[in-house]
Amino acid sequence: MLDQLYRHNLTLLTDLYQLTMAAGYWHHELHDRQAVFQLYFRKHPFGGHYTVAAGLALAIEYLEGLCFEVDDIQYLAGLGLFDESFLNYLQRFDFQCAIDAVPEGSFVQAHQPLVRVRGPLLQCQLIESALLNLFNFSTLIATKAHRVCAAAGSDAVLEFGLRRAQGIDGAVTAARAAYLGGCAATSNVLAGKLCGIPVRGTHAHSWVMVYGDEVAAFRAYAAAQPNNCILLVDTFDTEQGVRHAITVGKELRRTGHSLNGIRLDSGDLVALSKTARRLLDEAGFTETKVVASDSLDEFRIAGLKKKGAAIAVWGVGTRLVTGHDQPALGGVYKLTAIQNADGIWEDRRKYSATPAKASIPGRHAVRRYTQNGRPVADVLYDLQKDEPGELVNKDGRRVVLPSYDRVEELLVPIFREGKLVYERPSLRESRRHLAATPVPEPTWLWAMSEALYERSTR
Repeated sequence: MLDQLYRHNLTLLTDLYQLTMAAGYWHHELHDRQAVFQLYFRKHPFGGHYTVAAGLALAIEYLEGLCFEVDDIQYLAGLGLFDESFLNYLQRFDFQCAIDAVPEGSFVQAHQPLVRVRGPLLQCQLIESALLNLFNFSTLIATKAHRVCAAAGSDAVLEFGLRRAQGIDGAVTAARAAYLGGCAATSNVLAGKLCGIPVRGTHAHSWVMVYGDEVAAFRAYAAAQPNNCILLVDTFDTEQGVRHAITVGKELRRTGHSLNGIRLDSGDLVALSKTARRLLDEAGFTETKVVASDSLDEFRIAGLKKKGAAIAVWGVGTRLVTGHDQPALGGVYKLTAIQNADGIWEDRRKYSATPAKASIPGRHAVRRYTQNGRPVADVLYDLQKDEPGELVNKDGRRVVLPSYDRVEELLVPIFREGKLVYERPSLRESRRHLAATPVPEPTWLWAMSEALYERSTR
C-alpha cells in the first residue's frame, strides 16, 4: 500500500531530532551499542477496556524499504547539520534490527509492548517516529471500528469517511483499519483497490437535485445501476421518497432486478426507519434493506437500536475515520534496556512526576492466558530476568491468574538481523482472526512479576 501511495523509500519520514541524535551517537561511537526500545500506549482509547492492534503490515513495508538514497543524502547535506562522515555512514545504512510485535487483529492492553525493537542504538532510534505514526493511527481506527461494529451487532457497517478524513493517507489507512476492525466495506475506491476491501455506495442528494423530480431521478439511477440500486430518499420529503423508491422498485422487478435498499441520511432515524420498513414490507419489499447514515458512531447506533430503529446497514464516516472523540492513541516508544561498554545489559527507566508516564525497565514479553479463546490475563515479564513468584498489577497489589486453558507468547518474531522472518497474513485473514476472538471482559487481568514491579518503582 505504501509503495503505491508514495515513493518506495520513506526513510526520511522521521522527526529531525531522530537524525540529530543519530549523528550524536555516531560522533560518540555509540551507534552500534545494542539497545531495546518498546512501543506501547498508556490508556485504552474511547473509554473502553480493550484495544485492537493494527498497523504491523504497513510497518513491515516501511522497514523493508529503509535506506538512504542519493537525493535523501543531498537533502540532509543541504541542511548544514551533519558532517560528511556521518552522511557517508547513512549511505551505507544496512538495517540490522530484530523486531517482535503483536499480530494485527489482536486485542491488546495498555503498558505492554505492541512492538519490541532490539538492535544498534542508532537504528532503533531512527525508526521511532515512523513506527509510532503507523501503529498509533491504525490501532486507534481499528479499535473504533470494532466498537462501532459491536454496537451494530449482526448489522453490516460501511465505512463512508473519505471526504472527512485527514488527507489522502488518512482516508486510505482509516479504510484499511476500519475493515480490519470489522466494517463490511468502504466507499473509498482507492482503498478498495490497494487493500482488497469490498466497496459499496449509493448516490448523493445532487443526483436527485439534478433531475428535480425524485421519481425521474430514481428511474434514471435504477437504469444506470440495476444491480446496485440503493436510493437516497430524504432529499425532499423522506416518507414520500420511500414511496417513490417503491414505485421504481416495482419497475425494477419487472426487468428482473431488485431494489437493494433505501438510505436515510437525516431526521428522526428511529421513526423514519420504522415508517420506511413498514411501507417496504406492505409493498412486498421485505428483502430491501434500510440503510442509515448521519453522524453515526457506536454510542448513537446503540441508542438507535435500543429505541427499535429498523435499520439493517449503517454508514459510518466522520466519527470513525477521525477517531472523533479521541483523535490520537497516545502511543509512545521508550528505551528500556541498553548494553554497556562490556556488553552487559542494563535497565533504563524514564521517571516522571506523572506516574502513568513512568516507563517499565527491561526487555519485555507478554504471556497471554485464554479461556475458550477469550483473553483472560496478560502477564508482562522480562526476557532476561523472568522471575517466578507472586504476580502484581500496576498498583503493586498481588493478583491471581483466573482459570485458563491455553497460554501463548503474544509477541511474535517479525525481523531478525534486519531480515523479514514473519509470514504476513492477508488483511482478510487478520480481520477473520479478530472476528473469531471473543472480546475480553472488563475484568481482563494485567499483571507482572513482583520483582519486575519493584524494579519499575525504585
